[in-house]
Formats: sequence, C-alpha cells, structure tokens
Amino acid sequence: MIKIWQEELRKAANPEKIKIFMSFFKTGKGEYGEGDKFIGLSVPENRRVAKKYFDVEISLIDEMLKSEIHEFRLSGFLALVERFKKCKDKDEQKRIVDFYVTRGTFANNWDLVDLSAPYILGTRMLNNPNPALLDQLSFSDNLWLQRIAIVSTLTLVRKNRFEDTLRLSERYLTHPHPLIHKATGWLLREIGKKDEQILLDFLEKFSTKMPRTALRYAIERLNPDLRQHFMQRK
Repeated sequence: MIKIWQEELRKAANPEKIKIFMSFFKTGKGEYGEGDKFIGLSVPENRRVAKKYFDVEISLIDEMLKSEIHEFRLSGFLALVERFKKCKDKDEQKRIVDFYVTRGTFANNWDLVDLSAPYILGTRMLNNPNPALLDQLSFSDNLWLQRIAIVSTLTLVRKNRFEDTLRLSERYLTHPHPLIHKATGWLLREIGKKDEQILLDFLEKFSTKMPRTALRYAIERLNPDLRQHFMQRK
C-alpha cells in the first residue's frame, strides 16, 4: 500500500521544481532544511492524493512521516489531518493528537508544521484546552515542536481565544531562530485582525524586546504611523 501511495505522489510530481523547492526550503549546508530531498510535488496535488489514504493503518502513515522525501512526509501529515477531520470519536481524536505530538519532530520544515498543527493539535485545543501540552512543546529543545506549539494556536485565535498565543509569544521574545520569530509575528498579526487593541497592548509592553523580524510581521497590517512608532522604538 505504501508503495502505491508513494508512486501516486511521484506520478503527480514535476521534477523541474526540485531545485526551486530545495532553495525555498533552505536545504543548503548549515540551513534549517539541510539535506532534505524533494520530488517536486505541489501542495494541492499532494493533498488530493493524501486524502485517499487517511484511513490506512496508522503504521503506514508513520512510515510516510519518517521518509527522507519531504513530500512523502507532508503527505503523511496531510493524511493525518484528514483522518482527524473525519474522526467523530473523542477518544480516537485524542489518540491521533497524541500520535501527532510524538511524531512532531518529523515535521521538520515550516510547511509541514503549518499545514498540520492548526488542524490537528489546534482543533483539539478548541474543545479540550491543554495549555500544559503547549507549554511542554514550547519548552522542548526541538525547533519544530516549538513551532508546532505556537502555530497550533492559530485555530484558537480564529475563535477569539488569544491567551495561549500571547503567553507563547512572550516566551519566545528571546528565541534565537528566525522561524520562531516569523511564526510569533504572524500569530500576533492574526490577533490584531481580531482585536487590534490587544495587539497594541502587547506591542507597547514588549516591542522593544521583540526580534525585528517578529515585530515586522506583527505590525504589517497596522496603519503607517503605528508601524513607524513601533519600529522607531527598536
């Protein structure tokens, strides 16, 4: 079954895109995606195929997540998203989330995180809040688990629940990695779309401590005077 799944992905791929993907996802020496391998498959095509395999044995999804091929790992995560989406049993939902968290280190690029975390862990958090789990992930030594923690809160922000995002954003003020800076700024910007005053209050308190990239992402939708105000405080 897994060979059929992978072959279907390969047939939908465009090898001419491989070099583009390798550059886009920073696979050079010393970069965060160093050594990753691609087949040149777009996300829409990957999602189309992955949806066919959402109900396979979890061991097959696990095997996909552990593949050295980027798009195979993504297909595994997209199948898991679909599996969680279709699942109505609360206990089984929890098992899917637990499995996802234990395999989070295989979501080892930003797209793998961003296309899975809000739709699995984030959705689970809506009806089953677990701040301790988000804290556990954010305190991890693994960059991808740290990104999963904050990106998963996108689902909460969209439902006007900001507490977890704000707590993690404050925690990440001194984080060294640009991918966390970008994610933090992005999530703060999303809060601003819902309630600009909450974003402004956070920025007034913390903008001088924020990494410049996080700040730029966070203020992107503010009016020019406010953007200038916060950038001049850096």
